[in-house]
Amino acid sequence: MKYIYFKEEHELFRQSVRQFFEKEVVPHINTWEAERRIPKSIMQKMGEQGYLGLNFPEQYGGIGADFWYSVVFLEELGRINLAGFSTMVSVHQYMAINHIFRAGSEDLKQRYLVPAIQGQKVAALGITEPVAGSDVANISTKAEKQGDFYIINGAKTFISNGTYGDFITLACKTNPSAGAGGISLIVVDLQSEGITRTKLNKMGWHSSDTAEISFDNVKVPTQNLIGKENMGFYYLMESLQLERLVAAIMAVPSAQAILDMTIQYLHERETFGKKLARYQVIRHTLSDLATEIEAARNLVYNTCWAFSQGEVVVKECSMAKLYASELANKVVDKCLQYFGGYGYMEDYPICRAYRDARVGTIAGGTSEIMREIISKVIIDRVDFKPVYDSLPSKQDLARV
Repeated sequence: MKYIYFKEEHELFRQSVRQFFEKEVVPHINTWEAERRIPKSIMQKMGEQGYLGLNFPEQYGGIGADFWYSVVFLEELGRINLAGFSTMVSVHQYMAINHIFRAGSEDLKQRYLVPAIQGQKVAALGITEPVAGSDVANISTKAEKQGDFYIINGAKTFISNGTYGDFITLACKTNPSAGAGGISLIVVDLQSEGITRTKLNKMGWHSSDTAEISFDNVKVPTQNLIGKENMGFYYLMESLQLERLVAAIMAVPSAQAILDMTIQYLHERETFGKKLARYQVIRHTLSDLATEIEAARNLVYNTCWAFSQGEVVVKECSMAKLYASELANKVVDKCLQYFGGYGYMEDYPICRAYRDARVGTIAGGTSEIMREIISKVIIDRVDFKPVYDSLPSKQDLARV
């Protein structure tokens, strides 16, 4: 089916990305999953193709493409159903370095954004802590200014690209008594003295590098501050909308790929002298799932369009992330059932997809948090405003 949002050049780009992934990624899926590590060389190859600089201007090595190129890229990431790889790439491009581009100094852009777009450096985003997940305002990692340096102490957990990455966009308390108004974003080299990285053992996303990171008197130049001091929480709250939209964009083609895989299997598998694809109860279930996937796709596309027009789409991004991630779990759960015992075997991609999909309703904001954000907009009439390059109002502070 054709969609009004994509032009011929977008579809040509889709073919290019799909061919790249089928050549450079798909043949290595099982190896990367078994080794629980993705080589950085794939990031360098993507950098050479311009895939890591889609949203960034040419002056930093990007290509300055419209947002629909990113939609195509992310859809192809989701389509291959290797969530560990998708996480590595999406966190790097759309979350960690996005802050540097939006609010960072020219010096930070040259030292971190440019090599990240080239794929020479891999970036992480450090928000979640052992005792502070969705409650970002209550993080405890501190950055104390001493002369021309910040001294950072604290810990982060569930950090994608945290073990093997090169630098991290880190959320710290620079004014601990100010709550949300005392958080700053600071770029920290992950090879710095005083940093300890521990790789976490996860249920899914095996190829993804996820770490707990400790900071013990880590010394960082004050010039590594992103934007304005104590504005970090507000930068995060705005950029989290892109993070959630990215998750929704990838979830839909992932669910579609699982459905397609299942339909193919149903045409091959026989029971009692009849293909599984001929059983009405299965046919109707899959028809319902296909309908919901199409509904999710159009919700996501509509949100992408509004986002591309510069609208503040807090409600819509939360809705898209909520619906698409919950649906991805539903689709893989229903579909695995039709594989019978084979669906429980690691040799079948549906098994990996089942493990990988589960965290979709947790990462980037839980479904419960998404519902609360939606409630604030539709019930409490909260009106979210852009915050980059601006100071928070009293109303902003009141709704934190």
